[in-house]
Amino acid sequence: MNPAEINALPTPRFWRRVFCNLYEQLLLVGVLALAFMVPNLLIGVLFGIAIPSWLSFFYLYGVLGFYFVWYWRRNGQTLAMQTWRMQIVAEDGGLLAKNQALWRYVYGSLWIVPCLIVHAIHPLRGWQIIGLLFSVSLFLWPLTTYLDRKHRQGIPDRMAQTKLVQLPPKSKVTATSVSKTD
Repeated sequence: MNPAEINALPTPRFWRRVFCNLYEQLLLVGVLALAFMVPNLLIGVLFGIAIPSWLSFFYLYGVLGFYFVWYWRRNGQTLAMQTWRMQIVAEDGGLLAKNQALWRYVYGSLWIVPCLIVHAIHPLRGWQIIGLLFSVSLFLWPLTTYLDRKHRQGIPDRMAQTKLVQLPPKSKVTATSVSKTD
């Protein structure tokens, strides 16, 4: 698809974004588990020390940043976005530049700020924290698309000058459309 065709594509609807985010979060559980477990086990076993939580946070933030920036630069789609036929593109319809993908990741993680504010006002524990993070990232953050009445792009896309588009369904190859030669 050329950039002009991509620019003509519609934006994904709210529920499609929610389900794509849910699937993305499920996939990231594995990425984060592996990225967290391996260094913590090695450092714990070899040196007998635990990594401080603030260092773990920045390390995992970097791992997620690498994951998203790499996929967005490669083809504009993470694994979940491929499944849900969504693509993130530059405003001109092309693939994201490295800086643009990096800023899109930073802006896309701003949903953490309301969670930190809620936690500062009313300290949460255990599953309450996970529930808050999950709710805000999954439901409230996609609602920001309604702030942009014309283009229906969320805050991260508006700030990074990117677009999230809904790709058309792939054409299915049927047995009747394949010609056999003898």
